[in-house]
Amino acid sequence: MSKLLPILLLVIGLGGGIGAGIMLAPPSEEMDPAEAGEDSETGEETASQKEDSEDHEEAADADVDETIPNDFIKISSQFVIPVVERDQLASLVVVSLSLETKPGMASKVHSFEPKLRDVMLRVLFDHANMGGFRGAFTRSEVLDPLRTSLREEGRRFLGSDLIDVLILEITRQDV
Repeated sequence: MSKLLPILLLVIGLGGGIGAGIMLAPPSEEMDPAEAGEDSETGEETASQKEDSEDHEEAADADVDETIPNDFIKISSQFVIPVVERDQLASLVVVSLSLETKPGMASKVHSFEPKLRDVMLRVLFDHANMGGFRGAFTRSEVLDPLRTSLREEGRRFLGSDLIDVLILEITRQDV
């Protein structure tokens, strides 16, 4: 019986995961021909539907210049920061960062990545040495100054093309 229990739990967990995936999946994007603006019998758009879609496309083209999306560039590997208390290693903090930049900055970011990692690691070490990773270190009032410092140091190399530094993951493992 004790050997059967882990297998049974695995099957139940797998089934629950698949069920949750199916239930939470976004709706499919398949549409009826009627919903797509086509005549159901001939498969062609009517003249009024064509005019409406042309007007909508022109309006969308006018808005494209104003709403160009920013790029999000993930720093290739995580940062590992030791937290030292009383001259002994107390914990390790692992942080994953991403940069929000203006479009077309990926090659510049990748060319400066070693230097960016160095200055960001310095900021993270300073934050750890000031006690920023002790206690409830994920509170926004603790992380906001860290984000600001990371953004300012990143802007030294990327200029105003760097919009923000995003903290994607942060974990602390006490030793």
